[in-house]
Amino acid sequence: MSEKLPARLAKHPTVRKVRSRRLQKPAVLDADWLRELCLEAGVDDVAFASVDNPELASEVEHVEAALPGTKSYISLVVRMNRDNIRSTARSVANQEFHRSGELLNEAAYRIVRRLQDAGHRVLNPSATFPMEMDNYPGRIWVVAHKPVAVAAGLGVMGIHRNVIHPKFGNFILLGTILVDTPISSYGEPLDYSPCLECKLCVAACPVGAIGKDGSFDWLACSTHNYREFMGGFTDWVQTVADSADAADFRSRVTDSENASMWQSLSFKPNYKAAYCLAVCPAGEDVIGPYLDNRKSFMDLVLKPLQDKKETLYVLPNSKAEEYAQRRYPHKQVKVVDSGRRG
Repeated sequence: MSEKLPARLAKHPTVRKVRSRRLQKPAVLDADWLRELCLEAGVDDVAFASVDNPELASEVEHVEAALPGTKSYISLVVRMNRDNIRSTARSVANQEFHRSGELLNEAAYRIVRRLQDAGHRVLNPSATFPMEMDNYPGRIWVVAHKPVAVAAGLGVMGIHRNVIHPKFGNFILLGTILVDTPISSYGEPLDYSPCLECKLCVAACPVGAIGKDGSFDWLACSTHNYREFMGGFTDWVQTVADSADAADFRSRVTDSENASMWQSLSFKPNYKAAYCLAVCPAGEDVIGPYLDNRKSFMDLVLKPLQDKKETLYVLPNSKAEEYAQRRYPHKQVKVVDSGRRG
């Protein structure tokens, strides 16, 4: 029931027009209707999870701050073009990441607009790049897309710490929409893992961040792959500040590295590897060539990445430094700082 308004406000033309046409929003969103809405908006798969899901308890505080009264997560999947991600030309792979991310954010925007117009409170955090930098180096994302996707049944985390979709494999980007309304049915986690335990991601990682035993060295991964993101950029700035003059700076940082940093700052950040994604053969749409001829698959997909001449960024006296020097003598290994305090 609408609140009784003062007579002057009740007579206002806007108020009279809205009250004459206002419809009650549904108390529960129909899952089938919502799924079709999301697919029409441009995503390739979608599933739903409750904010009360015990597997997502760590998210409640953060999503409540972002959208008070959040009741449900809408987990979105957009697939990427595989051979672009597998390319040794990082410009091709990075363009695929960025373009797919744009499509995902655009689809989320359209879904939010439809739900908003239907009377719901709804919010889509950035799907592709965390932006809450006031919290850096702590949590800089509004909602963790991966655990939401897993809880909703859109995939299972592989040992490379990427979600593997049962059909599209790990060639996906994830997004999450928060909505203040329950959904008629929620997804269930998959009852199997699409991961084949082939360990190609272990073989592909140039800094040894993924262990055969399932361990994961996040710092080794982030130091190299995210060299032109937050910590790497901070280290680059520190190098500028610490250099005595231009000649000293150029002895520490190559022209190619400066040009790449400029490109990341002026366009969008460059990932240095993501080879674990590139070589993963899991997923119904992906596995065919691997099943047909595993040696040929490795020659076409894995070996070019292993053979590529490139710079690997590692922390001093780290396992990553030892691994990179031993495993990839043809690649330049450069010792850098993490850019993080403490």
